[in-house]
Amino acid sequence: MKKIFIIVPFLFLTFQVFAQQKTNLIFFTENGERFTVILNGIRQNPQAETNVKVTDLVAPYYKAKIIFEDTKLGEIDKNLMYKQGTETTFNIRKNNKGEYVIRWMNDVPIEEARPASTGQTVVVYTTTPPPPAATITQTQTTTTTVSSQGAPPSTGTVNMGVNINDPNSGVNFNMNINTPGATTSSSSQTTTTYSTTTTTSGTTDAPPQHTHSIPPDQPVYILPGYSGPTGCPYPMSPGDFTRVKQSIESKKFEDSKLTIAKQVINTNCLLSAQVKEIMMLFNFEDTRLELAKYAYGYTYDIGNYYQLNDAFKFESSIDELNEYTSSFKR
Repeated sequence: MKKIFIIVPFLFLTFQVFAQQKTNLIFFTENGERFTVILNGIRQNPQAETNVKVTDLVAPYYKAKIIFEDTKLGEIDKNLMYKQGTETTFNIRKNNKGEYVIRWMNDVPIEEARPASTGQTVVVYTTTPPPPAATITQTQTTTTTVSSQGAPPSTGTVNMGVNINDPNSGVNFNMNINTPGATTSSSSQTTTTYSTTTTTSGTTDAPPQHTHSIPPDQPVYILPGYSGPTGCPYPMSPGDFTRVKQSIESKKFEDSKLTIAKQVINTNCLLSAQVKEIMMLFNFEDTRLELAKYAYGYTYDIGNYYQLNDAFKFESSIDELNEYTSSFKR
């Protein structure tokens, strides 16, 4: 009977540890073709990339679809199977028949995985697809007409239409302008279309594109004594931040803490001091470095980011973070 009481808790603990295993999947193209990763029907990276790491996967296999930015290249469907608790790399390339395929390349235990490389986009696995891009389209048409010889020339007209549709904020703006043109002596018709796409990215450890907007009813935040550059509009309140720290601290496993931290950072704006406090909740240098990279795009007083250096034990970590922030694009 005593043996049973000893074995049962051991089995429960073993199962719990196994259940906590998470996996990272890396996808890249050999020749730089840009693509989007779809897992179980959910788009993971907001915009097409050439190298994508999806982290914190918990299932033993997923249904994957690769959609190329160049629609002429087609799509790839594949059932992905891998060892849980690893960082597994898949190569997207052409086979001998000239068809694009996904091929397993290698895997390493996740605790031995290296930090994200330059040019690699890192996203936390999500079951909610990223928001679509906002598209701005402007069309301009100019028409001038000339009368016959001996008759007074007519004036031209300029018609301009501007449509702005942002699905993230729900803004739909239309404007039409008609203005008289100058007297002309030639006849021409020109149509020009401009298209600009702005994408708001969710999460990434490599230098991502982050944009933040201030709600109309929210006041502008001013950090006393700080006049440097800002990376987001309004940092988290002290009360909310305290509750976030308590939630992270309540988890036993380092990877579970990191998952919660990224979830919070992904939807909030933080101060450099708050980022540092979260970093100090982790024991491993690599985890602190990963978090510092991830949080940089969601930090208000980015001019104070040097304060995070005190959270590292090794100069190499400081150098790597500095290299990352220097190449970060907003």
